[in-house]
Amino acid sequence: MSKILIIDDESQIRTLLARMFELEGYQVCQAADIMNASKQLEIQNPEVVLCDVFLPDGNGVDFVIELKKKYPHIEIILLTAHGNITDGVQAIKNGAFDYIVKGNDNNKIIPLVERALEKAQMSNRIDRLEKRINQKYSFEAILGESKPLKSAIDLARKVSQTDVSVLLTGETGTGKEVFAQAIHQNSQRAKLNFVAVNCSSFSRELLESEMFGHKAGSFTGALKDKKGIFEEANNGTIFLDEIGEMAIELQAKLLRIIETGEFLKVGDTKPTKVNVRIIAATNRNLPEEIAKGHFREDLFYRISVFQIQLPPLRERSGDIVILAQHFIKFFSEKLSHPIMNVSSSFMDLLKQQTWKGNIRELRNTIERSIIVNENGCLDVTDLPLEMQNATNEPISENSTFELSAMEKRHISRVLKYTEGNKTEAARLLKIGLTTLYRKIEEYKL
Repeated sequence: MSKILIIDDESQIRTLLARMFELEGYQVCQAADIMNASKQLEIQNPEVVLCDVFLPDGNGVDFVIELKKKYPHIEIILLTAHGNITDGVQAIKNGAFDYIVKGNDNNKIIPLVERALEKAQMSNRIDRLEKRINQKYSFEAILGESKPLKSAIDLARKVSQTDVSVLLTGETGTGKEVFAQAIHQNSQRAKLNFVAVNCSSFSRELLESEMFGHKAGSFTGALKDKKGIFEEANNGTIFLDEIGEMAIELQAKLLRIIETGEFLKVGDTKPTKVNVRIIAATNRNLPEEIAKGHFREDLFYRISVFQIQLPPLRERSGDIVILAQHFIKFFSEKLSHPIMNVSSSFMDLLKQQTWKGNIRELRNTIERSIIVNENGCLDVTDLPLEMQNATNEPISENSTFELSAMEKRHISRVLKYTEGNKTEAARLLKIGLTTLYRKIEEYKL
């Protein structure tokens, strides 16, 4: 229920306003002066305040400044018996939502409060969203206690306070974009755009258009002007993932941006100026790529002012359980499939893996295990077959876990999860649809 605080030293006016808003479904609290209003604000946490201008212990116009400073998301409507333009203008400058005259504007007050309430609620939603984003992309959100990870986080914290270019290196799936987001979120550019592009996802021509934009008519299909990601990220941060895949011709344009802050859109003759911070990432050995002639040495030195090597998961095996527990909680909620218990053998098998795909592979493995799980207790049999077959546990003569039996059970579980949708089942199993149909026929599923 929405809550309103009414501040007025005249009890009859307070009672009348309170009754009016209670009939509209609002919860109302009251105060006769600024001192009592301050107590009510701490206890009641209202969204809208109706405040008289002339109070026994202060002036409502001045009180707006104090109130907005302490409670920026509360909206204040000032009420006065004798309105004047000077007070009204000053009230708005101080942060009041509106300034109205008692009696003359009674027919306006309810819709006015509704608009103030909408603004207050929107402001609160934005604030909560920003806090969630800040929490999601904070360094504290990077899970793990291993020394290599802590060392990388410590370096990232230090460089986030500067504006220099950063090069994140490490294997696929080690969390390079998470680090890039955290560096941005803890920098002076945090409230501005963070724009990411994967340089391996586009052809050279498309990547050039994606990065720098184009003018209408510059090539077939360019029907109107398009902003590139550098322009979108102006004054913010741009994250160039897999920069080692960038064509050598585009590397020259990127170098020009870093050196001059200018670039030419495709088909344009006038340079566009931008101010961006560049964070790049690669799983390649760039010095080796330079020796092969695949990467510009001058560009390497410009983007690698500060390098951070992210450790692979196999070098931080102590973090596997922490990450697994996090993903189990996340996916059990996302998939509405509560997990009540996780066997020690399940966790032991996770710790034995080399995790070539690192955190991303672990994440996908946990998601898949929860999808196929039937009883809310994760066990080894919920893991992919290749992991189960990699164990050194002895198999008894009467074991029912031979490859064909395990495969049949696994496919059956996935088909049950997808409610018979074979296309979706094939996607989850990472096999072709034709192969799935053959398996279904073979196992008589």
